[in-house]
Amino acid sequence: MGINMPLANHKIGNRQSAIGNRLKLAGKKVLVIGAARSGIACAKFLVARGATVALNDGKPIEKWSAEAVALQDDGVGCLPGEAPSWLLDNIDLVVVSPGVPVNCIPVRYAERAGAEIIGEVELASRFLKGRVVAITGTNGKTTTTALIGELLKDAGLLVQVGGNIGTPLITLVEGSRDDGWVVVELSSFQLETIKEFHPSIAVVLNVTPN
Repeated sequence: MGINMPLANHKIGNRQSAIGNRLKLAGKKVLVIGAARSGIACAKFLVARGATVALNDGKPIEKWSAEAVALQDDGVGCLPGEAPSWLLDNIDLVVVSPGVPVNCIPVRYAERAGAEIIGEVELASRFLKGRVVAITGTNGKTTTTALIGELLKDAGLLVQVGGNIGTPLITLVEGSRDDGWVVVELSSFQLETIKEFHPSIAVVLNVTPN
């Protein structure tokens, strides 16, 4: 049975038009820390928008995924080990992957040198169109995110689902529309690096020691 949810014309503010703060990436020198799924997605996004990108991970490059190493073909500099100080002195923006400590030496060094420090969610939020429903909490995030996504789809709305549920939020930017919805699961690690991210609807399920 369909669920009557008159949300298509609901007067929840369009977060993108309210924020109006999209980064100008062309010509920017960006360091992405963490060469896993989130970092790879960010590097691809940044290069496509004209940024000069270096991807850094503490693991030897032999242990990087084939997808991460292949980014070199797109002009991404792949830097295993600790990022050198000469690079950190010349970076405009650092994008930190979830789980990378924001107080680690390269991040602190780059921040002191004048770079902005953000995470993948913050980066994506500055380009996403439409309305965002953000779900966080200790338990139940994935189930709730999937359920809300299905409810909105059942209401006939254009919906994308991503975040900690498995699809990096940054990969949903291209498919986002002013009349669409994005339902995103957020972990505590992802929330550590937000600055101006303001979802249309925020859901905090519970907060318990974990």
